[in-house]
Amino acid sequence: MSEGLGEEVKTNPQGDVITAAPAPTKEAKKGAAAQRVVDPDYLFLQAPREKTFITGSEAAKEAIRRANVDVAISYPITPQSETMQQVGYLYAEGYVKDYYRGEEEYGVMSAIAGASRSGVRCLSATAGPGLMRGLEVISSWPGGRLPAVLLIMCRVINAPLAIQPDNVELSYMLNTGCLLFHAENQQDFYDYALAAFMIGEKPEVTLPVAVAVDGFFVTHARGWVSLPAADIKLPPRDCYHEAVPMMDNENPPIRISRDAPIQKSNFISYQMHASWQQEIWAAQERSRKWIERWLGGLVEVVNPKAKIMIVASGAAVSQSREAVRQAAEQGIEVGLVKIKSVRPFPAEEVRAALDHAEKILVPEFNYVGWLAKEVKSTIRGSERVISGPRVFGGMSMPTELILEYIMGTPNRR
Repeated sequence: MSEGLGEEVKTNPQGDVITAAPAPTKEAKKGAAAQRVVDPDYLFLQAPREKTFITGSEAAKEAIRRANVDVAISYPITPQSETMQQVGYLYAEGYVKDYYRGEEEYGVMSAIAGASRSGVRCLSATAGPGLMRGLEVISSWPGGRLPAVLLIMCRVINAPLAIQPDNVELSYMLNTGCLLFHAENQQDFYDYALAAFMIGEKPEVTLPVAVAVDGFFVTHARGWVSLPAADIKLPPRDCYHEAVPMMDNENPPIRISRDAPIQKSNFISYQMHASWQQEIWAAQERSRKWIERWLGGLVEVVNPKAKIMIVASGAAVSQSREAVRQAAEQGIEVGLVKIKSVRPFPAEEVRAALDHAEKILVPEFNYVGWLAKEVKSTIRGSERVISGPRVFGGMSMPTELILEYIMGTPNRR
């Protein structure tokens, strides 16, 4: 073919050859950008679910995938590290907008406070000694009315040090002002963690939520978890409809802190602090309706008419369920009260469930028996409560041990 018949070459006024640029291809959306925002009621209660066999850490990952999280910050500590490693995968996949390792737990919890003040949705996680190190800052979150979700993978904190399961650390969380849920299994760890974001961010609540789980028993073991589709997620945080203004150019930090004249008056300062603390605990109570709506109540009661009742939370619930089954095989009816929400504590529900009981057992994975103390201070006739069995330092709790208490062999209170 002669050159004269070739394709015409186009040039610009300067004589440069104009080449046709390929039309830009539309990249497929990935991660959170490909998800659809849905109503929380639909995500929690109505969306079709499929069962999958995953670890507790993986269940937490699936909750975070659907939680529309802006910032995730943590510092490694066993057995929490695996969960935040899973969250790191979500960051790489585009489901979490920012993610990094802090310098240590005090710095992590401080960074979460700053992020929450700016109005974004925050996540952190820790375990055992890490929780103790960050506790000073965590205790300030409720007073700052800072919604955030803290995952706690319980382990030994006291000497001789170990990394084994033990939930004595939750006794330190009881009076911080944070909401506190205690998950029994992998399914709970998914459901509680996901709902915690919306409960804590409700305008009448505006509080941080800690979701605890017994380390290794749940975090590193597999169980069946029903999950909705991964292409739906929660609405973003609506920070301008919460109890306190967010920190931005219209609300700089100095306007959020106490005014100087108040700081100069101890009397006014005391009064303001007292009323503020009362409001935090009142806000905890206002979270009840959302716990009932999205988690099916603050407690679950099995065999409600039984004269022998067990009260338990966390992994102790699973062991108690099996003990209840084995007792039934021996012709003994035993009931069970599962505590889902430790804060707010379900005082009315516990009193109603135990009013008729003649004998009440409280098995726990810790030395101090913090749940037994809660139950004793709540019900009438606390002499009915047997504080035990209790195991700690990483010991397992054989169902035979619970049955021994049911049969009445031990006389410990």
